[in-house]
Amino acid sequence: MATETDTARELLRHTLATVAYRGGKALRDAPAEFATFRASETTRTPLEILAHLGDLFGWAASIARGKQEWKGAEPQDWDQEATRFFAGLSELDQFLSSSEPLGCAAQQLFQGPIADALTHIGQIAMLRRMAGTPMRGENYFIAEITTGRVGPEQAAPRYEFD
Repeated sequence: MATETDTARELLRHTLATVAYRGGKALRDAPAEFATFRASETTRTPLEILAHLGDLFGWAASIARGKQEWKGAEPQDWDQEATRFFAGLSELDQFLSSSEPLGCAAQQLFQGPIADALTHIGQIAMLRRMAGTPMRGENYFIAEITTGRVGPEQAAPRYEFD
């Protein structure tokens, strides 16, 4: 019988798959100039947000292991930061799929770095629209999101809106 911890870990893993799906959609096919788009003087660029996402998942993995450590990295180029984002998701997903004890409450892991990542993916999606390169809306309820699928290769959208 699954324990409460097992169930929480599975929900976290499915959340990471959701982050990968939604993040992949926001990152995919963005034109090169989008990385440096700035909506105002006080906003981060999409590249800066993407680098922060990589930082968040490094932090999340350290929290999960019980050794919380923040490492903010200097943004590289779009492709490198996208690779780092998905690598961070994969590292955390692999840990959550292991039998290693979780170094914090699952709820804290969700409410901190994972929820923050969802916010930032939404920011990238909004900035795409503001930059004139919107992504199509989608019914995420019926999306093919699979626990453990946390890389850039995601299922095709099932139903997009115009």
